[in-house]
Amino acid sequence: MEVISKTLFWVANSLLIPDIIILLILFGRALILAGSFYNQMMTKRRNDALFGAKIKALSPATIDELPPLLPARDNSLFIKYLRDLLTSAKSEAYSDYLLSNLENEADKDLSISRILAKMGPVLGLIGTLIAMSPALVGLSTGDISGMAYNMQVVFATTVVGLVVSAIGLVTLQYKQRWYAKDIYSLEYVARVINDKDEK
Repeated sequence: MEVISKTLFWVANSLLIPDIIILLILFGRALILAGSFYNQMMTKRRNDALFGAKIKALSPATIDELPPLLPARDNSLFIKYLRDLLTSAKSEAYSDYLLSNLENEADKDLSISRILAKMGPVLGLIGTLIAMSPALVGLSTGDISGMAYNMQVVFATTVVGLVVSAIGLVTLQYKQRWYAKDIYSLEYVARVINDKDEK
């Protein structure tokens, strides 16, 4: 039994360094995500101000007013698919195809936020529990400096894991709402285009 316990202890301790490395990689990725999220938020606000009222008041008679408003350098998913919809939509089937592709790309963009939101706390907890064991051993043997070092690792992994999770969760919530609104807007534009073609 002692051999099994020592093996398990050794395996658990050997996971601390990989856990910290992965946690730092995810933290770096979370910072990159936060920067791209801010850029995406500014683009979204600009597009909503430019197209929100136009799409709301859209009709088969005014559909031709949208293409000139499309920015030339904006590569956001909404503008990309709106441009494709306005210039290439020849049938309802093609419109459905474009919307399905948008949903797939949106889901792909959301996946990193989901990973960060779920893996941050998991890796933080793993680091916390692994580092807690040597800290308790140091406490029992009177090694206060060793215990203090391990407690620093305990708190650091917890905090970094929670920060990673918070960034992932906040970006996920906002992006889900943005993409849902974009899909509804493009569905409406597609219906107006189809109504115009039928007439």
